[in-house]
Amino acid sequence: MKVDVLLGLQWGDEGKGKVVDYLAPKYNVVARFQGGPNAGHTLEFDGHKHVLHQIPSGIFRDKIKNIIGNGVVLDPVVFKKEIEGLAKFEIDLKANLFISKKTQLILPTHKLLDAAYEKAKGKDKIGSTLKGIGPSYQDKIARNGLRVGDIMAPGFEDRYRNLVGKHENTLKHYELEYDLAEVEAPFFEAIEFLRSFKLVNSEYLINKSVASSETILAEGAQGSLLDIDFGSYPYVTSSNTMTAGACTGLGVAPKNIGEVFGIFKAYCTRVGGGPFPTELFDETGEAIQKEGHEFGATTGRARRCGWLDLPALKYAIMINGVTQLFMMKADVLSILDEVKVCTSYKLADGSLTEEMPFQLVDEEVEPVYDTLPGWKVDVTGVKSMDDMPQELSSYIKYIEEATGVPIKIVSVGPDRTQTILR
Repeated sequence: MKVDVLLGLQWGDEGKGKVVDYLAPKYNVVARFQGGPNAGHTLEFDGHKHVLHQIPSGIFRDKIKNIIGNGVVLDPVVFKKEIEGLAKFEIDLKANLFISKKTQLILPTHKLLDAAYEKAKGKDKIGSTLKGIGPSYQDKIARNGLRVGDIMAPGFEDRYRNLVGKHENTLKHYELEYDLAEVEAPFFEAIEFLRSFKLVNSEYLINKSVASSETILAEGAQGSLLDIDFGSYPYVTSSNTMTAGACTGLGVAPKNIGEVFGIFKAYCTRVGGGPFPTELFDETGEAIQKEGHEFGATTGRARRCGWLDLPALKYAIMINGVTQLFMMKADVLSILDEVKVCTSYKLADGSLTEEMPFQLVDEEVEPVYDTLPGWKVDVTGVKSMDDMPQELSSYIKYIEEATGVPIKIVSVGPDRTQTILR
């Protein structure tokens, strides 16, 4: 059976957690393939709101195997807190959760380095979540990192001390005040806790599932426009957030990729710094932010809001090979009389382009908009496309025609029941 991939097509926060939870009953395996605890996948059902940071979003379904893949960077302390937070739901986590031995560990000093690096950037801060993700991936690429499988080795603490010593030598140059002993105690408690879980060679586990025709969903974190290679560099995350990242982050061959589900909001949001061509700085942007409850699930930071950006969306569809689109938060735009969509960029020389510039940070781009009528109807209770207001149906069709990809799911609210299949 092929591995289906689900990922975000914007700057993250598209609603991936809800969709994974909704689709999960169709799959035997759900696997996270990249990112770290900077991800916040929000799920709502049965009157409860759940935010998962590192654990795959299929965890609430007791028949599903959940895999944390080798492309993830894992914070043991956050992992322990997440597990403890799920205890009240009486989920047999040790039966259904598998962690790749090749997953990189986030150490306490990675978080200190993250804070030091960000502080040193001054006004050029990229908006890091300060979770230690970047420094952990940095150690991975530099071949210094510690992996989950290392915690079972008798010399783990010696290797840990050796790496921490390197980090502290770097921290001396940043004049950052810290108390390492204070943050190390919970880290080693969490390491001991982590040892009690199923630590596996997950590439074998997932390929056995492929060979035995089990259904598999690969779950991405962040969004395509935050990809380390193809995002709005340097205001990006530290991993490959696109379909190719599922291959390297799980050990899956490209020939075994099936459907690619691309999730996008009916508008755009972005957290932290970085370019955002369609950002709204007026009362409309504030109204969308308020109506959409646009605050980060991990950081609590307010999200910047703007109109849907078709050049960016089509770019993400292209580099990911998206086969189906899922549109989220259609209900939020119900408050507006009209809705705008960016169709191209006007460059500094006056020319128009539908392509993403090489350096969106420095390139002066002015969005060119189409204006469509709003639907001004509460759609949160709509159960089928037949009951959709005509203006929303027209908006969906407009996007499908512009992108050439069908929109198969429309979300009209945060609960798993507020999801319409087309």
